[in-house]
Amino acid sequence: MTFDRTIKIAPSILSADFANFGAEIRAIQNQGADWVHVDVMDGHFVPNLTFGPPAVTAFRPHVTTFMDVHLMIAPVDAYIDAYAEAGADMITAHVEAGPHPHRTLQAIRATGKKAGIALNPGTPVEAVEYLLDLADMVLVMTVNPGFGGQKFIHSQVDKIARLRGAIGDRPIHIQVDGGVDPKTASLVAKAGADVLVAGSAVFKGGSVGQPEVYGANIRAIREAARGPAQAV
Repeated sequence: MTFDRTIKIAPSILSADFANFGAEIRAIQNQGADWVHVDVMDGHFVPNLTFGPPAVTAFRPHVTTFMDVHLMIAPVDAYIDAYAEAGADMITAHVEAGPHPHRTLQAIRATGKKAGIALNPGTPVEAVEYLLDLADMVLVMTVNPGFGGQKFIHSQVDKIARLRGAIGDRPIHIQVDGGVDPKTASLVAKAGADVLVAGSAVFKGGSVGQPEVYGANIRAIREAARGPAQAV
């Protein structure tokens, strides 16, 4: 089976209506979302506090696509089994979150889940070069982790391109998270990213009562990403 590098849009439910998560998840999927991205923050590794395993368990029945759980927590290893049991399809941990990222990836894969490794803006590609054979995805943060709605850091585009070169022909996704919208989607796709996380850019202007706005936002990001990517 060939590896699918087509552009995937993964809305971050951190930007959804917190009082209506089930309906919001169903709405974005019905409107074309490929993955559902869940940002887990601990108030320690990053300056915010979000979803524990019980919340992810509650989200799971509403996710009919692929649930991508991004752990912005430290220490991370002790919580891998709990998020796997909660229903994550992909678990991504930060290379900066502990002293043994190789062991962390092994632990994720041992649960039977896909394994991702994330890079903060100040962390170079070299930090994951020796981890690539254990990774199904590398996440490049294009903002500093911890809050939605931040401005895209343009210096990360070169990092994405260098990462794509390091990956070579391995079947590894490159995900981008932070400040992704129709303007920046073309930049990251051209550099080699194929999974685009977008929060405010997907949810802005819409609601479960007006889900077609979500659909228009998702299509705008996807079309912007596809155009330059196909032209390379």
